[in-house]
Amino acid sequence: MGKVLGIVAEYNPFHNGHLYHLEKSKKDTASNYTVAIIGGNFTQRGSVSLIDKWSKAESAIQCGVDLVIELPVLYATSSAENFAEGAIKILDSLKVVDYISFGAETADIEILNKCADVLYHEPREYKTLLSHELKKGISFPKARENALMMYLNDIRTFANVLSSPNNILGIEYLKALKKLKSNIQPISISRYEAGYNDLSYTGNIASSTAIRNMIKNDGFRALANLMPAPSYATLVQNIKAGHIVSDISSFEKEIIYILRKMDTQEIAQLPDVSEGLEFAIKNAANSCNSMIEFLNIIKSKRYTTTRIQRILLYALLGITKKDMDISKKVQPYVRVLGLNKRGKFLISEIAKANPKLEIITSVKRFTDGNSNKNLMTMLNKDIWATNVYTIGYEEDSWSNLDFTKKIVTL
Repeated sequence: MGKVLGIVAEYNPFHNGHLYHLEKSKKDTASNYTVAIIGGNFTQRGSVSLIDKWSKAESAIQCGVDLVIELPVLYATSSAENFAEGAIKILDSLKVVDYISFGAETADIEILNKCADVLYHEPREYKTLLSHELKKGISFPKARENALMMYLNDIRTFANVLSSPNNILGIEYLKALKKLKSNIQPISISRYEAGYNDLSYTGNIASSTAIRNMIKNDGFRALANLMPAPSYATLVQNIKAGHIVSDISSFEKEIIYILRKMDTQEIAQLPDVSEGLEFAIKNAANSCNSMIEFLNIIKSKRYTTTRIQRILLYALLGITKKDMDISKKVQPYVRVLGLNKRGKFLISEIAKANPKLEIITSVKRFTDGNSNKNLMTMLNKDIWATNVYTIGYEEDSWSNLDFTKKIVTL
C-alpha cells in the first residue's frame, strides 16, 4: 500500500508554514498517504482553537492530508509529555504508519534523541540534578532544562534545546516512541522562518500566534498571503458566520464563576495543581474579574503562564486528576474527523491491521454499543468540550455538535 506519514498538529489555523512542513515531510519520506492527529477545540498551551475541529479537519484535507483523527481533549490540553504520548499511542495503534514528522527549532534529530534518551531512562545522576534544581523554586520545565544541560555536559550542542516549545514536543514524541517500542521512524523538519511565538512575519510565512493576533486586532489584510487558499476560505467562512473563538479570555467569566463555586479541595483535584496552589487559585478567583488579573496574581517563577492557563481549562471543562490518570492508562479510540478517498482506503487498511481497534465514525453508534467505561469517560470529555466551546461563538451556539456534525469528506 505504500508508505504512510503521521503528523501531530493543532493547525490553529492551517497556514503556509504547515503546508511547507506537510509537503517537505511527504517528499523526504516518499510517503503515499498522510494521517494527521489534530487537537480539537482546546489547545496544549492552555488556550482555545480559533476555529472548530471539523473546520480544521476540512482545511487539512483540502491542503493534502488524507485522514484526520482527533486527539482527545484529555491529551490535547495536557502537558507536553501526555500530549505527545497520547498522539503516539494513536499513531502506533493504527499499525500502518511508517513515519512521524514534526517541526522543531533544532533540525538535528540526533540532538533531540540524546535528550529523549536521558528523559526516558532517567539515570540516577540526572534525577539527583533535577531534584536539586527543583529545590531552587523554579518551574519544572526550567529545572529539567538545567538538569539535562548539566548531565549532558555539552552547553555548545544543547544550549536552548529544551527552551524551545517545538523541540520539547519533539523530544516527547521521541520519548513516547521509545516507551511504546514503536517501529514508527521519526524525522524532524526545521521550522521555516517564523518561530512559534513570533508576532512578526516575513514573506508569506507567519506563525499561528501571529495570525491569531492579526484576527483579534482586525488585521485581516495580510491573511490571504499567509495561508493556503482553501484554509483561508474556511477561516473567512467561520469569521463571517460568527464561529471563531479568539482566545481563552472568551471564557474568563465562566472560569472565574466556576472557581468561585469550587472549594479548595475540588481545585486541588485539577491536574497540575500541587504544593498548595489551590489556595492561591481560590484567593485569586475571589479577588479578580478578568483573566489578565488572574494570571498576574498567580504566575511566578515556579508556575508558568501556560501551566496556569491549562489549570483554568481543566476547571472550565471539568477535567480532574482522575480523568488524566485514565488517559495515561487507556489505549485511546480513533475518532475520525475527516478523510478523502485515500483516507477511506487507509481506514479499511487500519481495520484489517488492527481489528480490535475502536474506530469512531459515529459518536451515537459508539455510545450505544460501547461498554468500556474509561473510553466513555474520555469521549464524554470531548463532547462536553465542544458544548463549552460553542458558547464562545457570536452566533448559533448549538450544543451536541459531536452527534450532529458529519465526518468531513472531500
